[in-house]
This record gives sequence, C-alpha cells and structure tokens, in this order.
Amino acid sequence: MYMKIQLERIDPGESSSFNLLVNPRLSNLFYWHFHPELELVYIEADSGPCHVGEFISRYDGSDMAFIGSNIPHLNFDYGVKSDYLHLVLQIKSDFLHHALPETPELIQISDLFERSKYGIRFGQDAKNKVSGLIKGLESKDAFGRFIDVLKILQVLSETSDFQYLHSKPVENQYHKRERERLKRVYVYIDENYMNSVELEYVAEMCHLSKAAFCRYFKKMTKLTFIEFLNHYRVSQAQRLLMTDKNVTEASLESGFMSLSYFNRTFRKITGENPLAFKNRHNGQKA
Repeated sequence: MYMKIQLERIDPGESSSFNLLVNPRLSNLFYWHFHPELELVYIEADSGPCHVGEFISRYDGSDMAFIGSNIPHLNFDYGVKSDYLHLVLQIKSDFLHHALPETPELIQISDLFERSKYGIRFGQDAKNKVSGLIKGLESKDAFGRFIDVLKILQVLSETSDFQYLHSKPVENQYHKRERERLKRVYVYIDENYMNSVELEYVAEMCHLSKAAFCRYFKKMTKLTFIEFLNHYRVSQAQRLLMTDKNVTEASLESGFMSLSYFNRTFRKITGENPLAFKNRHNGQKA
C-alpha cells in the first residue's frame, strides 16, 4: 500500500460531523501526521506503538486515546504483525461549536474537548465501557452514529480511568506558514526519497540554515530529519518487498545506496531484517 506523508485532509461529507475509519490497514506504513480534526483511536492488537506528540510508549492487548486538534501522531497499527481491530473516529474541530459550552447536558463533553489538547489515553475500565459502542458505529445511520458518538464522549468525559500524555496543552504548534513549510518538505521527500536527499538543499528550500532547519523539523515532527527520512524509506521498502522485488532491489528503489546500511536501518525500525519480513509476508520460512 502506498500513501504520501502529509497534512492529512479529512472530508466526512456534508451529511456527517465524523469520519470513521474501520481497519485502515496501515501497519506497513510509518504514517506520522496531523490534522485539525479531533481523533478517537481504538485498537485491539497484540502490541503496538502509542506515539502522540512527545509521548512515546507501547500498548499490549488494546489501546484507546483521544487526540486533540493538530497534535502529530503515528498510526497505532504501525508494525503490528498479527490480526487486529483498528477503529479511528475523526471529529470536526467545530463540532457543536456553539452548543457545547452553552448546553448544560454537553458541558462535560466540552471539557473533554478542551482536555484533548493534552492528549488523553484511557485505561481498561474506560475501554470496556465504550468498546461495544465504538465497534457498532459502522452499522449505524448518520443520526444513530451521532447519538452513539455523544454517548461515547459522555462516558469518556466522566471517567477517571485516564492519563494525560503531556503536562501542558499541545496547541498553536502549527502556524499556517509552518504547516505550508512542513508540507513542502513532505512533498519533496515523497517525490525524491528514492534518490539522494541532501539536508542542506531541504534547509535552503525552507529558507533556513541547516542548524535552524534541524531544530525546526525536530520540533515539528519529534524526529530528526534523517530519522524521518529513514522511516519513510523503510515504509516504501516494505511496500516493495510485498511485491516481487528482492531485498537488493527494494533497498535501491527506496533510496538506500548501501545494502548493509539498509539492513541495519530496517532491523532497527521494524525489529526484523528485510528478508525475514519478505518471507513472513509471503508465508515462507525465513
């Protein structure tokens, strides 16, 4: 599967305030992204990453998080190798904008939206209370989904079974100029990852010195430029390995000029070597 890394654009359509993704199957892609919409993530899997803003951890069995507007995050199914259930509910940032703070019945949900600026991770008790409702959203019509989303948000607004992922709100992180600059970098990586990517050129493209660009990129993505580029190249190599490409071809076509460096980097990021990944995907013995 191929996907560009970018500011994710979400369009739930005029008939809904939500966008529901059911098992988007991005486990082979390192998808570090952000968007104005608030996002409720629910996943049942053996183990996987929870990387939201500056918070980095792992989960075992399941995870659920409520992520505020424009907080960068990694797809929770990245690197998951076994079967899993992954549901992502994206909520328009202006959802019930005037009604939330002015309607007594919605005050707690309004407070939950404010607290989402910290990033919120829920515990097992909270997951147990809403997992059935979340799993049932796909089968509901627009109005039924609206009602059930309100129920889910109300339960989550009342629970004490949660942790904040940051000590202060993650807000005003992406000014328009910074968003456009970051998008240009993403587009450049997407179009040139298979070739030599020079840090100095990318910095110049952003009208920054090399040192200033490195500080800027780390602040925006929580990764160094080289780490980000390597993750993206490895995700492309995985895509190639799932076709008829061999390890050497995948290495070269994803931008790695050294096969030994490719093998080391692939193992560091995924936990297995490229040949084992290809054999496992194709159902062969390593």
